[in-house]
This record gives sequence, C-alpha cells and structure tokens, in this order.
Amino acid sequence: MRYLAIGAAIPVFALLLAGFLGFLHPAGDSLALLRLPLTALAAIAVLVLRRPRRLRAGGAALTGLSVASLAIAHCPGAPGPITVYQRNLWFANPDLAAIAAEIRHRDPDIVLLQEVSDHTVGLLDTLRADWPAQTFCRFSGWSGIAVLSRHPMIAGSAQCSDWRGLAAMQIALGGRPVWVGSVHLFWPWPHDQAKQRAKPVARIDRMEGPVILGGDFNMVPWSHGVRALARAAGGSVARPALSTRPVRGMPLPIDHVIAPGGGSATRLPRQGSDHFGLLARVHLAQR
Repeated sequence: MRYLAIGAAIPVFALLLAGFLGFLHPAGDSLALLRLPLTALAAIAVLVLRRPRRLRAGGAALTGLSVASLAIAHCPGAPGPITVYQRNLWFANPDLAAIAAEIRHRDPDIVLLQEVSDHTVGLLDTLRADWPAQTFCRFSGWSGIAVLSRHPMIAGSAQCSDWRGLAAMQIALGGRPVWVGSVHLFWPWPHDQAKQRAKPVARIDRMEGPVILGGDFNMVPWSHGVRALARAAGGSVARPALSTRPVRGMPLPIDHVIAPGGGSATRLPRQGSDHFGLLARVHLAQR
C-alpha cells in the first residue's frame, strides 16, 4: 500500500511542478491549465502519504504554493473608473443583435473583440456611432481582431501584428495617451501559442505609456504566457479569474483584461458565442 501511494503521488507532484515551468518549455503552460485538479490530487496525496517524509514535505510545500497561486488569481480585484468589454464573438455567431444590445447596455469605454469574421464584421458598423474610434485587423475570413473606443484615436497609431495575435491603437483617455490592444492567441503546446505570443509581446513592449490589453489568451492567468504579456504591458490581470470557456465541466479562465492598476472582472452571458464575455473595470495608475 505504501509503495502504491508513493507511485501515485510522484507523477501528480511532478505534473503539478511542471505547470510552474512554462518559462522553460511551453508544455509547462499546457499543464498549468490543469492546476486546479492537480492541486486537489496533490492535497489528497499529501494526506495519504506518511513516508518518505521528504517526499511528503516537498509535496506539501508544492501544494501550498499552488493553492496560493490559485487563491490570488481568484481573489476579487478593486473596480476602477475605466470600463472594458471583452468578448470572443465566435466567428459564426447567430445573435449579433443581442451582443450589440449588451454592449450598448454596458456602455463601456473600450470594446475588445476576437473572431471578427466575414459573418460578424457588420457589428463594427452597428457600433460605430457610439464607438467611432475603431481598428480592425483582418487576419483571415474568420479570425479578425478589433478594438473600439468611444474616446478619440490618436492619428497614425493603429497597429496589426504580422501574424494573427494583436490589434492595437492609442487613444486620448482622460487627457493622456493610452494604448489599447485586443489579443487572440493560438491554443497552447503542442500548438504554436508560444511562438505566436512572442510577436505581440515584442510589439507591446515597445509601446510607450499605459497599456490596456484584453482578449482570448487561450491560457490561464497563472501561466507563464499570460504573465509575460502582463509584464510587457506593465500591468496586472483584472480579477477574479472567471471561467470563460469551460470544457467538460472543468472551469477554464482563458479570457482576460490587463491594465496598469489591475481591476475587477465580471462574467457576461455567452450571447451566441462559445465563450462567456467579460466586463472589466480597471485602473490606469498602478496601485
């Protein structure tokens, strides 16, 4: 029985540890997606194990670190004065009228959209009267990315990444220039998310002044990938982490908004999409 417990505990501890090592290999971020269930299994393993004591102590420390990272991510953030609406539309969304009505009802300063397809692109014109500053990057017939703002865009600031990933522009917000960007990343390893992410990170790192960033990151907030984008933007993720694309009952918080002073996040209904939306209230100043 003892050896059975050890044999079960070692791979659980190893997989949980690997989920912290996304900076060494992108497979680590893929395992970070499983941090919640792996932490639960690790906690059970710590309770069951009696010997060897070093393995139990190491497992307990790792489990504690994992619990702390999850607790921080799920702790509510303080709401700020700037409202950001974030949604992956789903390229074939049949309910664009409901989304337009929801955006008007929420009345955000900034709207960030992904999967702006040939089918859904008409939403931008529908919203143009109230959110006239718009940047749309059409990467393919289904994977366009857009940024909309009710505040004026600074002339010549619109940017599209070379490869699908980022649409950005600078706006005049409260008398100061602020970058706003919409992100859509590939699925993680073994897909090309890490390679794709490098281009938006480099572009964001060159932006001067405050940066507000949001989108479908296809990755959890405690991953190396999301933290790399937050560092490049000089900000932190609005909290709490909210499941926006649950898979077979497992919560997956993979859509985020990042701002210099963080902020609060609220989950919105799907409205015909395969993702839940987010409404974030963020701070420009670091807190």
